[in-house]
Amino acid sequence: MNVLLVDDEDQLVSTLAERLQLRGIEASWVTRAEDAILLVKAREFDVAVLDVKLPKIGGIELKRKLQAIRPGMKFLFMTGHGSREDYDAGSREAGEGNYLVKPVKIEELLDHLFALVGPETKA
Repeated sequence: MNVLLVDDEDQLVSTLAERLQLRGIEASWVTRAEDAILLVKAREFDVAVLDVKLPKIGGIELKRKLQAIRPGMKFLFMTGHGSREDYDAGSREAGEGNYLVKPVKIEELLDHLFALVGPETKA
């Protein structure tokens, strides 16, 4: 499984990528939406895990841009500042339940990732 992590919290996203890689998942990360767009144009990912609150281009708008580039890509939202409205908007975009509130346990994230792409992608 190839996962793209997009979060403006550098330490959090790099640590999360490392933890996924330790579990056999190919994880790339960026801290800016613009970099995510460039990366998705260059490479295919199974899933993008997007922070909802990103500077310049918010997570929901970023999801729409990435989906236009890679229509088959799956999405999962993560936020540390989730309101009910954010949850509803994220669930409409990525599907019910594909919206996690930080801090997220690695096992919970893995469960969601495998639910999105299927268990056959487990290492």
